[in-house]
Amino acid sequence: MIKKKASHRRQNLINLTRLIKRVNPTTSEDVVVRQEKRSRLDLIQGADESASTSGDSESCSTSVEDVSKRGDKRKAVADGEGPNMKKSRLDLKEASGPTETEHTQQGLSVHGPAAEFEAKYQQQGLLSEGGCGSVFADYRKADNLPVAIKHIPNDNVPCKHVDDDGRQLSVEVAVMLKLAAESEGTSAPVSLLNWYDLDQELILVLERPIPAVDLLDYIETNGGSLDEEEAKVILKQLIDAAIDLENKHIFHQDIKLQNILIETSSDFPRVRLIDFGLSCFVKKGASYRVFFGTDITPEWYDRGIYRAGPTTVFQMGVVLFETLHSRASFDTIRFFANKLSISNELSENYQDFLRTSLNVDPDQRSTLKKLKSHPWLR
Repeated sequence: MIKKKASHRRQNLINLTRLIKRVNPTTSEDVVVRQEKRSRLDLIQGADESASTSGDSESCSTSVEDVSKRGDKRKAVADGEGPNMKKSRLDLKEASGPTETEHTQQGLSVHGPAAEFEAKYQQQGLLSEGGCGSVFADYRKADNLPVAIKHIPNDNVPCKHVDDDGRQLSVEVAVMLKLAAESEGTSAPVSLLNWYDLDQELILVLERPIPAVDLLDYIETNGGSLDEEEAKVILKQLIDAAIDLENKHIFHQDIKLQNILIETSSDFPRVRLIDFGLSCFVKKGASYRVFFGTDITPEWYDRGIYRAGPTTVFQMGVVLFETLHSRASFDTIRFFANKLSISNELSENYQDFLRTSLNVDPDQRSTLKKLKSHPWLR
């Protein structure tokens, strides 16, 4: 069975490589063989190095083999090491634990004991179970504030951030602390309210908007697809959120329907972005060798590397495709093999928006800023 899966994967890679050659004639089919050999070699050697075409490359302290065993929500599709976060100049004083006064001022607490956590929060029920941990619906006992509690076993924390003092902490925590420090008013990413680094697990206390559902459920409750006008409202907010992350040098890596919350309490759907468990800090021009996330980009199949900007744009295209095509699940290989097509019943501007987002060549793919000014969103 293992041989059949490997053969099937190899054939998929070959098929997509042939399709990519139509755009980039310099691509050779033996890139598939090289990629597979490199993956095997990296797994054997531990693979600290990463491939890059330009700028700096990133590496991760956790192997993809380990991540891939943690569940279906986190999909890792190569052997070796993944993106890791190099040192940043973000002030992470919280990592050493604030005083009680600082906790009151900041609304953030670090390294609290299990007893403190249990005294502050009341657990209700399971919200979701993913590749790295479980998320529960809870509330804060002091004021009945709804919160989401994310439990991550310490050996499941996929990536670490190293601060200027050489201390390691979860990159998810580091990213969300940066977002909290630099946010102005309401923001699309949900807020980190508290976190505890315990002996056996990392616990994140997160904002839980109510009422809200993820975009997948929202689409299902609306008949399996949305109309273009409602999709525009959602995509505009999502693109603004992605641009804000890009300006802060943060790469989410796994933007998809399940990681987009839709608040339903107002007259229009409000977008909230969740799950920064695979996110990282990124330098301009950085390339990545091991793919984390769900929707695989063509360039990873073809070259074994990918970049933050084009990948985020591709994920925007996938989200839009699944939003407007009734109960359709996007698949990279099927799409570029013309077995999954854009509906001709939708507007020309929409079709153009989707084609430029899903372009097989990352250098020809649109940018987030270009998408923001695309005629379809006007």
